[in-house]
Amino acid sequence: MSTELRRLRNYIDGEFRDAADGRTTEVVNPATGEAYATAPLSGQADVDAAMAAAAAAFPAWRDLVPAERQKALLRIADAFEERAEELIAAEVENTGKPIGLTRSEEIPPMVDQIRFFAGAARMLEGRGAGEYMEGLTSFVRREPIGVCAQVAPWNYPMMMAVWKFAPALAAGNTVVLKPSDTTPASTALMADIIGSIVPKGVFNVVCGDRDTGRLMVEHPTPAMASITGSVRAGMSVAESASKDLKRVHLELGGKAPVVVFEDTDIPKAVEGISEAGYFNAGQDCTAATRVLVHESVHDEFVSALAKAASEIKTGQPDDEDVLYGPLNNPNQLKQVSGFIERLPAHAKVEAGGHRVGDKGYFYAPTVVSGLKQDDEIIQQEVFGPVITVQAFRDEDQAVEWANGVEYALASSVWTKDHGRAMRMSKRLDFGCVWINTHIPLVAEMPHGGFKKSGYGKDLSGYGFDDYTRIKHVMTSLDM
Repeated sequence: MSTELRRLRNYIDGEFRDAADGRTTEVVNPATGEAYATAPLSGQADVDAAMAAAAAAFPAWRDLVPAERQKALLRIADAFEERAEELIAAEVENTGKPIGLTRSEEIPPMVDQIRFFAGAARMLEGRGAGEYMEGLTSFVRREPIGVCAQVAPWNYPMMMAVWKFAPALAAGNTVVLKPSDTTPASTALMADIIGSIVPKGVFNVVCGDRDTGRLMVEHPTPAMASITGSVRAGMSVAESASKDLKRVHLELGGKAPVVVFEDTDIPKAVEGISEAGYFNAGQDCTAATRVLVHESVHDEFVSALAKAASEIKTGQPDDEDVLYGPLNNPNQLKQVSGFIERLPAHAKVEAGGHRVGDKGYFYAPTVVSGLKQDDEIIQQEVFGPVITVQAFRDEDQAVEWANGVEYALASSVWTKDHGRAMRMSKRLDFGCVWINTHIPLVAEMPHGGFKKSGYGKDLSGYGFDDYTRIKHVMTSLDM
């Protein structure tokens, strides 16, 4: 007996709609491997409609005084709190994440981030007016950009949606947001909540695949394209956006080095690093995936990390003892498994290295040692619950290896030596350097990387500024 699938819909110009041509795609719960819903596979007509709605809504939303936009965002934050259990249920079905961790680790920061940007709406900063040429006064206006085309990823569908729409709306822009084709459920629910608070057309959701995203980025209406995703996707967006010189905001991959010195408290470091490496099944651009440990404590560290990994559980969302759930989709399971299957002969799997069960896309917490700097698993993003370990001899080698990848998003240093920590924070070529911790984020501080990790900042005043433009106004004093 077949179960009828739930129907998710686009949200355009204040109403829920099917794709114009009726096409849909099945949405699968990664904890079970079974479809639970269908979502629109949107095409040109749907993108056109969403962009037209956002463009029509922009002048009035732009011209609201900041206090009014702030009120709207604060109401959105309150509504997210009030409907938290609905959001959690949708996200868990999207991703297979543990229910308890989704409740404690995602809802509170999401709500806090929306409230932060609500405050930022009233803090539009520019240089003070002044006479820089005789008889003329200059001042700076900071204005919204316009319509923003935004593409969110599948690893944190709810939170990454917040990182995109909150600063954009706070600054006075309107939004067309596309969730990943594998995780549209929580975004559809967000549309229902946000749409009841903001005017129609201000916030729109278009579901679909990478072709839908391409249509959004290539569309002539948006003034900005923002994506969180793979390096390949980011490069494609940058290329497409360049054809009409759209602004581009890219938060892409990571390969975070975790540099552990000999004076580190090994048990505390292992506890922090294992959590930061395996949380969300390692499907996090900032995950602690690549440990560089001083050769004098290498064996002790590897033994302790392997033991910690063996005690970490993955499993179904309602199991309170699990740290993480499944990988998001069968392609991701294949990718993670492939890295382990292709390991060179000199590598050693110290823990894990295998799928867990035959239902859903679960993978065991894995530790791999004995690796060389040019090995594939060191250079390329695995995006799974896999932590690699290399032994370094001195600070210079640690820096060389840490920086010796194409990514530059996040990193951490573990040491009791304050001077060494400060030197490393200067020398590490990453957008974030944590010291004796790894992965905490706060709304007030910027998140974003360098090199192939992309450009532009999420969170903080810097992230807010990315959704504004600067205009110089000069007036004569003689009239």
